[in-house]
Amino acid sequence: MAVPEPRFVLSKNVVLEQYHKVESIADIVSYSSKTNQKVSRILEDNTDCLFSVHMENELKHVRDMSRILFLSQGWTQDKIEELYNLGIRYFVVDNESDLDILLETLENRDWKINLMLRLKLKENSLRTERFFVFGMPSAVINQRIGELKENPKIDKLGIHFHRKTQNVSEWKLQRDIENVLSPETIDAIDILNIGGGLPSKYANSNADVIVGIFKRVTDFRDYLHGKNVQLMIEPGRFIAAPAGKLVTHVTGVYDNNVIVNASVYNSDMDAILVPVKLRVEGELDNKSGEPFVIKGCTPCSMDLFRYRVYLGKKPEIGDTITFINAGAYNFRSDFCDLEEIETEIVE
Repeated sequence: MAVPEPRFVLSKNVVLEQYHKVESIADIVSYSSKTNQKVSRILEDNTDCLFSVHMENELKHVRDMSRILFLSQGWTQDKIEELYNLGIRYFVVDNESDLDILLETLENRDWKINLMLRLKLKENSLRTERFFVFGMPSAVINQRIGELKENPKIDKLGIHFHRKTQNVSEWKLQRDIENVLSPETIDAIDILNIGGGLPSKYANSNADVIVGIFKRVTDFRDYLHGKNVQLMIEPGRFIAAPAGKLVTHVTGVYDNNVIVNASVYNSDMDAILVPVKLRVEGELDNKSGEPFVIKGCTPCSMDLFRYRVYLGKKPEIGDTITFINAGAYNFRSDFCDLEEIETEIVE
């Protein structure tokens, strides 16, 4: 039995609704483009947000380069000049080596840029229990910010940090920042970029804490305003995830196993990397439904959308299985030469 091809459905209205939620708690919103580049197009046409970009390859998804916040890693003077000539003026620098290359590039050039230094901030989660390996120690940040404050080539000076995705617990930002940054450093900066990490709803996560997180971010913005510092935030998952659905079709059923015509490898790499598990439209609680395993279309043991999902009835071949909250990090691999799944953008 032939079934329709799987497809993503991306809602423009939900994208904008989520964006405006974040906009209400921050001075500057910079959408993390890597989360879903198709969302970047919607935001560029309908908002004034910036776009956090890690690789030059991503730049093709945004037309106005003045709205790019470029996060560097291992660059050269030629590369910096190329980016500047494209019109990019916001830069985040990860380490002292990259910073020194940038400062050497600025010499003898009549440039003006906005610069943020990436701070290595401790995490206390069970998953990491360590310092991130990206960013600079606080002692370096405090020293280099002091040196950069009077640099005439730098317009706005700031600090950037980023915590893990789906961060549901570590939002006491004022305490954390005051523990690592000197008062002189806070007084010297114009922008504090707290990165992303706002959680979204998945089958194996709890996003009911979002109201509390928004309250803490708002309190932190008030604190920064008292220091004449603007708060920047880089949402990705929070905007993109609820805007996307993955519509698949059942191609096989045996025992309590359901096979759909898509794979985590070409639609939901998040299930392996983070891992988060997509919710299924219409799924029930464990007292109301019958448990099923939903497998991808390859025989790989990791190609598993859901290990246990409760449905009202046993699916049949040809039925539709729709995964919700599927708009974030839905990039694909070329595993088994799987094809890219098309995205339909709707209002």
